[in-house]
Amino acid sequence: MSGGLKTWKRDFRHCWQMWILLLPALIWLVVFCYTPMYGLLIAFKDYKANLGILGSPWAGLKYFRQFFETDIAFTSIVNTIRISGFSLLFSFPIPILFALMLNQISSSKVRKFLQSVSFMPYFISAVVLVGMLNIILSPTTGFVNVFLNHFGMGGKMFMTREEYFLPIYILSGIWQSMGFNAIVYIAALTTIDTALYEAATIDGASKFKQILYIEIPSILPTIIVMFILATGNMLSVGYEKVYLMQSSLNLSVSEVVSTYVYKVGIQSAQFSFATAVGLFNSVANFLIIFVTNAISRRISDISLF
Repeated sequence: MSGGLKTWKRDFRHCWQMWILLLPALIWLVVFCYTPMYGLLIAFKDYKANLGILGSPWAGLKYFRQFFETDIAFTSIVNTIRISGFSLLFSFPIPILFALMLNQISSSKVRKFLQSVSFMPYFISAVVLVGMLNIILSPTTGFVNVFLNHFGMGGKMFMTREEYFLPIYILSGIWQSMGFNAIVYIAALTTIDTALYEAATIDGASKFKQILYIEIPSILPTIIVMFILATGNMLSVGYEKVYLMQSSLNLSVSEVVSTYVYKVGIQSAQFSFATAVGLFNSVANFLIIFVTNAISRRISDISLF
């Protein structure tokens, strides 16, 4: 223990500037990530604002049981897994393919332009995005229905029908996050030794074979790590976009855990209930990422921990 302390002190003396640069991030982590964990006690208490967290009476697992006894609990969990699963299935490979495509463009100006254009939608808020979808998919004035009218198929209620909710959610998510998610893979591709490309060219390897045997194996560790991180959000579908896309007609497929917590826990001021469901979400996500990490470590020797 003393040897470790001496090593740490020696490293600190040599790299104290780096520790000072790291200090704001550490403070932010403690203040906004670890300090609020004290509020998890609310999940096990009948929280009363006037009594505070410690002064409120204990409720045990009351609110966990309350959640699982409701009819909507199973539906919201299934919808959450369904949306997350299909989003992961279709959205995860797209940034990888986009990064591989950009890497094949020889012109740096064209490459930077395409990357910038694909990156910009990430900064559009959920409110603006859903507003754009309502305009584009309007049954009367939206250009999609105007186009379909020419073939006698117009007037579809895309934003309210159950069968269209998931495709719209996934496709709009791909458009919005593709460029941002591709940044990690683009960075990984830049670290590939150019000598590998030169050797492959001399051997007569085509562009496709260079992608297949050089680029994909080189960024495979990054892909696996990003996949493990993505599985850790299987039960964490953000409520903003889903809530804005909801209607009474598509509620059976669009009600997820986060929107249910927002409606019942936050709007109705049932803070203990909302905290209990949120804690269940976090624990479930941790178990999923732990299992995925263990499987990845056993199969490929690549893991987060």
